[in-house]
Amino acid sequence: SISLHLYFNPLTCFMLQLDPQDMPVVLMRSALKKKATVFRPVKQEKPEDYTLQVNGRWEFIYGKNPLCQFKYIFSCLYGGQTPHLTMVHHSTITKYQEEQGTLSSQVSKSRSLSKPPPLPLKKVRESYCTKKNHMLLTRIAHLLPHLTGLVVQAGLFHGSELLCKVVTSSEVSVCSDPVWDQKLAFEINLCDLPRMSRLCFALYGVLEKTKKQRSTKKKKKADCPLAWVNTMVFDYKDQLKTGEFLLSTWPSAPDLLNPMGTVERNPNIDSTAGLLIRFSNFRPHPLCYPPLEKVNNTQSVTYSPSERNGEKISKLKEIVDNKNHTEFFEDEKELLWKLRGEVRAHYPESLSKLLLITKWNKHEDVAQMVCLLRKWPDLPALHALELLDYSFPDPHVRSFTIRCLRKLRDDELFQYLLQLVQVLKYESYLDCDLTTFLLERALSNKKIGHFLYWHLRSEMHVSSVSLRFGLILEAYCRGSIYHIKSLMKQNEALNKMKALNDFVKSGSQKSTSRSQITEDMKLCIKQDTYVEALSDTVSPLNPNIILSDIWYEKCKFMDSKMKPLWLMYKNKWVQADTVGIIFKNGDDLRQDMLTLQMIQLMDILWKTEGLDLRMIPYGCLSTGNKTGVIEVVKSSDTIANIQRNNSNSAATAAFNKDALLNWLKSKNPGDKLDQAIEEFTLSCAGYCVATYVLGIGDRHSDNIMIRENGQLFHIDFGHFLGNFKAKFGINRERVPFILTYDFVHVIQQGRTNNSEKFERFRECCEQAYKILCRNGTLFVNLFALMRAAGLPELSSSKDIQYLKDSLALGKSEEEALKNFKVKFNEALRESWKTKVNWMVHTFAKDNR
Repeated sequence: SISLHLYFNPLTCFMLQLDPQDMPVVLMRSALKKKATVFRPVKQEKPEDYTLQVNGRWEFIYGKNPLCQFKYIFSCLYGGQTPHLTMVHHSTITKYQEEQGTLSSQVSKSRSLSKPPPLPLKKVRESYCTKKNHMLLTRIAHLLPHLTGLVVQAGLFHGSELLCKVVTSSEVSVCSDPVWDQKLAFEINLCDLPRMSRLCFALYGVLEKTKKQRSTKKKKKADCPLAWVNTMVFDYKDQLKTGEFLLSTWPSAPDLLNPMGTVERNPNIDSTAGLLIRFSNFRPHPLCYPPLEKVNNTQSVTYSPSERNGEKISKLKEIVDNKNHTEFFEDEKELLWKLRGEVRAHYPESLSKLLLITKWNKHEDVAQMVCLLRKWPDLPALHALELLDYSFPDPHVRSFTIRCLRKLRDDELFQYLLQLVQVLKYESYLDCDLTTFLLERALSNKKIGHFLYWHLRSEMHVSSVSLRFGLILEAYCRGSIYHIKSLMKQNEALNKMKALNDFVKSGSQKSTSRSQITEDMKLCIKQDTYVEALSDTVSPLNPNIILSDIWYEKCKFMDSKMKPLWLMYKNKWVQADTVGIIFKNGDDLRQDMLTLQMIQLMDILWKTEGLDLRMIPYGCLSTGNKTGVIEVVKSSDTIANIQRNNSNSAATAAFNKDALLNWLKSKNPGDKLDQAIEEFTLSCAGYCVATYVLGIGDRHSDNIMIRENGQLFHIDFGHFLGNFKAKFGINRERVPFILTYDFVHVIQQGRTNNSEKFERFRECCEQAYKILCRNGTLFVNLFALMRAAGLPELSSSKDIQYLKDSLALGKSEEEALKNFKVKFNEALRESWKTKVNWMVHTFAKDNR
């Protein structure tokens, strides 16, 4: 049975004992009976007129489903907590639905009846190429004595594929207004240009380098990248561009040509070079790319018997089955293309491989591929997501992809929302299928709309996407007017948090004592303007949670460099319930967001297979330029603090193997200890596998935590994909994942001969790893799409190679498991190195 606290108003509440399989309506009948005795209402009320709301949240329990199937009730059952619910009239939820725009018919009707306010007129700002180039020369003034000339390089690309040879201009002398006045001709026919052809330019200087060689000086020319810019060959109306265009360039990229970069012009026109180009005029009328219905080749693909022999079919199967196969030999490309009908019929999930080997610089092949795509069966999201990468820019491919993604449920779409926002950067035009799809789903689901807003809002400072993201934000806010008030309140609260954080940083720089800064911070929070801004707002981390009353007595700031704020909130409906958030200003939280998203996805996959490893993918959200919020996991502490508080000396704390077990015993007396050790064992297995697969680095005792109920979890994911920290060129982390002997001591319940428990732990690790390997393609695809984010440790396909290796893509399950067992034994054998690293970390921290 389950005990429920049920509330009608602040004066009356009572408890009910119910079976978890009971329906909410049963609960309400009992409640109505009680209510009738208290209030004696004149009007007869029906159970159907009421529903249950979770206290302090915009979450409701209603419908003909067993109570245990509701997430809130289930979490309370599992955690041994008492659910707190309030009975509200059904009009409450109806009003809530209307305000959130989920009643699409009413919302669409209101949109059609009222015109949106007109757009504000934008001031036209005139700029001159000469002025902009002068700014570029100012920025590279230190290079001018070594530059002998300027050169422009140009290339035609379709996604990542170079359509023809790169052409290079002649070299001109360095000046404030260089003029080439040169025609650049590409070795490709006009009819062979694909629809999404992208013209990429790079401006670089020519350096004279003096190199000493056997006492003789030898001069050698070298290139110095200065700027790049991209533009589409066809405009959004499908017309071939003609005439002059002034392109504002972007600062230099590692590669001269940057086809992955934006086609938007740099809006910072005062600090960038301008490149003036002129497209040829072919005829008096616009030259348009042919529409789909006018594609010439619509014949079905046929093969001769010799093309479909057993040997070739076996070779084809070998190619498509290799998950790690992205580069092909010429004979493999030829076979894939000849048997493309076979791929569609029997291996439709290998569409990406077929698109990669298509010759996009031959209009006949493009026409056949487009016609084949029209008959292609829909793909599951796992394979469709891959097609949103910048390597697949064809509009028919992207429309097909969105068609496949429309089948996603809201909870599935939410799981991939972070990537879907990032690949908006790959779109060549502002109006596209992906934008429409995201807006439609955001306007019909408040949770998706909430996080779409923050994912876009957090990157508005990025010049290359500010126009696109700003327009999408405006479209969302115009379509969801009821949400604007809540979002404005959240922004107001975050602004106050930033002001508080700046105040704390200022005090720290002045060497003011910590206690004095804390007291001053609390006085600041108590001001009316801060109380009003920080209270009664929706949590940016979860739109269902209301941050009701700021608990200034419990607020503090943390010791790390950026002085994050630790803010606590009371639940005005449940006195013992609190919510905590950490506000960070100065750290980029996007990598933490990505890592936690992957851990949450792992948890979902494991639970789908019946394996619950008690993971804690806590909330983390980037809200602006190096600002964001993190969920506080209550009743938890770091391993460093636990070891330090249970040891006589800080120097030896890291080697105290009894500290963790003793701490768990103190928090879980009697029979509760066995369950706490079970929680520790399962969660430790989950994080061992997760941190190994993701290559999480910088693992020390201050970023591994334990809850009082035994759950272990990791925090602070500043390094991943094998980017481990080094000191003086020496790698500090020499184990695949963290598995120390004090962890083993807890798993074995403090008994060295308890091998049965440890073997079960090992089996959990191996089972979890096999599940991830079976879904390895999904993780690789999601990380590949995140390259658009520009994270320092995830900027190219090479960065994803670690993930492919750790998930053993292209290998059998037996081979993958064999490799993991080697890593597992290595982590256990070399765990003493981890303890030494922890001791050094603790010593360094104490000395700071």
